[in-house]
Amino acid sequence: MDIIIRNARVLSMDDEAPRAQAVAIAGNRIAAVGSDAEIAALATPSTRIIDAGGATVMPGFNEAHMHIFGGSVALNELSLFGVKGFDDLSAAIRAYAAANPHLELLVGQSVDYTVLSEEERVTRHHLDRIIPDRPFMMVAPDRHTAWANTIALEKAGILHGRDVGVGNEIVMGDDGLANGELRESNAMRPVAIMSATGGREGLGVGTGGEPENVTAAERAGDIAVLKQGLAYCASLGITSFQNMDGNLYQLELLKEIEDTEGLPARVRMPFHMKNFMPLTDLEEKAAAWRDRFNSDKLRCNFVKVFMDGVTEGETAVFVDDYAHKPGWKGEPLFSAEHFNQVAVEADRLGLPVAVHAIGDGAVRMVLDGYEAAIKANGKRDSRNRVEHIEVVHPDDIPRFAELGTIASMQPTHPPGSAGLPLEPYLTYIGEERWPYAFAWKTLVDAGARVVFATDWPVSPLPPLSCIHDAMTRKPWRDDMPDHRLTLDETLKAYTRTSAWVEFMEDRKGILKPGYLADVVVLSGDIEACAAEEIAALAPKFTICDGRITYEAA
Repeated sequence: MDIIIRNARVLSMDDEAPRAQAVAIAGNRIAAVGSDAEIAALATPSTRIIDAGGATVMPGFNEAHMHIFGGSVALNELSLFGVKGFDDLSAAIRAYAAANPHLELLVGQSVDYTVLSEEERVTRHHLDRIIPDRPFMMVAPDRHTAWANTIALEKAGILHGRDVGVGNEIVMGDDGLANGELRESNAMRPVAIMSATGGREGLGVGTGGEPENVTAAERAGDIAVLKQGLAYCASLGITSFQNMDGNLYQLELLKEIEDTEGLPARVRMPFHMKNFMPLTDLEEKAAAWRDRFNSDKLRCNFVKVFMDGVTEGETAVFVDDYAHKPGWKGEPLFSAEHFNQVAVEADRLGLPVAVHAIGDGAVRMVLDGYEAAIKANGKRDSRNRVEHIEVVHPDDIPRFAELGTIASMQPTHPPGSAGLPLEPYLTYIGEERWPYAFAWKTLVDAGARVVFATDWPVSPLPPLSCIHDAMTRKPWRDDMPDHRLTLDETLKAYTRTSAWVEFMEDRKGILKPGYLADVVVLSGDIEACAAEEIAALAPKFTICDGRITYEAA
């Protein structure tokens, strides 16, 4: 026996044996789960004994929606999370600029739309007052909107505007010049390519394509950045994650890490289908990548699509008008006919689909596409997903269960949670839609399967903080529904259900003999904690594939 974890409160997520005291690991598999006495009898002189001290031991966390390359890069960029007011924004940017004189482009992450105030929107003129002589861009938490100063816009060649395609916008000012606000990836990319990485971390989201002319040194730098991000994941108890952007470059970098030293977490990567790609790419690329990358550590076996943008950037798509902007519902990135073709063809090839859909109009279009796939190909166990579902129309709530569609949601995203401001979101969607916003309990009660994640780096990655947010969410109004799930439901949404979504429920997501040895040992008993105290817990050990990938000092 290689590892024994004893004196634990084991939450196995296995309905047949939900609780135990100890776990034994041999190689990369769970060998036994039982009492301390039963497991102790399996020890040998070489067995590593871990005393959990009465703390929770459970399956490793499976982060069902994140972006590993962008998140890894952001670890070394300026965090503006929680910064409020012009003076504090100025101080943070100037300090970062002074500490990084070598950077061609300075980048700030996770800045609130309302960083100045609830009324005043950032422009290049604000940023010019802070840093006029070096290119600077800062990005909203959702990564769908950015703001750049004048010199950055000039160097990027977009100060006078540019056609950036449907659903994207370089916002223009009254003076006929770009005002600094860049909506969606096509508008942001001309500035982002000036960064230290050349914007390579954004290609999986922005184009789904490959970088050009990457030098050996740049590739080595990208691998080093990814290793840093992977180690960060392990430190948070994450043993699996499902990436939500993809390209061949990322896959090959991760494969090199796996082949040389081993990935510290299991990775599921998509083929990212963009609206300009031919339908034949699904067979010629997506299906081919599935065959090439098909191990328990690195898989590429689904398709990711963006249907809309974000509410705060006015790029989400709604059934009815934005409350503050009559006549505007948002513009989808795919026509209904085009998306239906993608859904039908992916389904024919046996490729599950996961679609970013924020507004209820986008959610409806995605459900319509999944229904079209069933009509064309017959019903099968497709495990298609809708990502985010920030607003769902009441007519579409029962369709999730009817179509077998998974609701992939982020407890860190509701305004008022995880440090996010209430505005402009609440005003933009309007009070009539509030009860149907981030409505994960409504969907669960209607029979939908739900998985939880953070969308890192859009939100902070620690799963325990996300679980805290799920368990402590407060309604925006007294008469609104309470969307909190039970602790057991919430933990399953981060472990067992997440494994089921990726067709790996036969070997991970629960602690059971024969299953893969993916385990996290926490610093305390999560069931004994008040909901408000869950975020204070921390992983003491993370074990992936039978290997200790993180051990707290």
